[in-house]
Amino acid sequence: MFASGVVATMDTTQHGLGSLGPHQDIEARNERERFTLELFDRLWDRYRRRVAYVATYERIVQDAGARFFNDHIAFRTFANQCPTTGIASLSRLFEALDYRPAGVYDFPDKHLNAIHYQHTHPEFPKLFVSELKTWELSDGSQREIEDVLDSHRPAVSRETLASLAALNEASPDKSSLLDELVAQVESLPWDVPPREAVEKLNRESQYAAWVLVHGYNVNHFTSLVNSHGVEALNSLENTIDALAAAGVPMKAEIEGEPGSKLRQSATQAVTIDVAVMDQGRPTTMPWSYAYFELAERNPVVDSSTGELVRFEGFLGPQATNLFEMTRVNTK
Repeated sequence: MFASGVVATMDTTQHGLGSLGPHQDIEARNERERFTLELFDRLWDRYRRRVAYVATYERIVQDAGARFFNDHIAFRTFANQCPTTGIASLSRLFEALDYRPAGVYDFPDKHLNAIHYQHTHPEFPKLFVSELKTWELSDGSQREIEDVLDSHRPAVSRETLASLAALNEASPDKSSLLDELVAQVESLPWDVPPREAVEKLNRESQYAAWVLVHGYNVNHFTSLVNSHGVEALNSLENTIDALAAAGVPMKAEIEGEPGSKLRQSATQAVTIDVAVMDQGRPTTMPWSYAYFELAERNPVVDSSTGELVRFEGFLGPQATNLFEMTRVNTK
């Protein structure tokens, strides 16, 4: 049987508080930053319509007079050779918009690598982009993935990257460029996969099955609870309690001990209908999509200055457990 969860479709949740996105209060310093914030809000709009728990969080924040600061956005990819895919499938878009690598992570038990990216603007969300090393899976799983990747769309053009890197007030067709980037994230980059391939892959790697049906879609957005600024929501525990009291199903455990440099939790993942092929015919099936994450970041000593600064990285063991939030149990 499929794992229990909220079943949603892209357009079922009505817009409400925060539908313009959590990035509207960030002051952009130039046109490229304004463009990047608009891109994030476009991605946020679809995500929040799919993840119903977000609207509940927004109401809790509004009622408490708190602030929602987006800590990071997570994406998943396949690392493969023919065609060449992986972290660069997405990261080059954001590197052209002034993001730079800030941390590298390895998850050997999950066959994953990840890089987190930061922007020079201190209020821009971090990006956490992971990739599945397909060559470490069984021969059967590799074949299932490669059969689908044979239809992978061409990589984003160097002309598009150049347009992003040179973006300014006078740049033409910014709307078309924005639409192109949104499509790079939200549209499936390969043909609709067979149901059988998804279910087979899921038995070896739930991450692989997830990417097969969702492509490069946002995996989650993240509230930084430090930013709430009100006593009622001033800790991870208080925020979890508020969400649970409002009926939101939450992860059973908190990742990270009290006082540690990074603590994380999340809502349960919602389930949506995804497109698959069944015996050559297009259909849909329910599959795990995304959760809403909560992060609490605490101070650490900067080894170069000796000063206390907020920890801005990620911790491998915690991320490993959060990857499991999208697991689907099938027969």
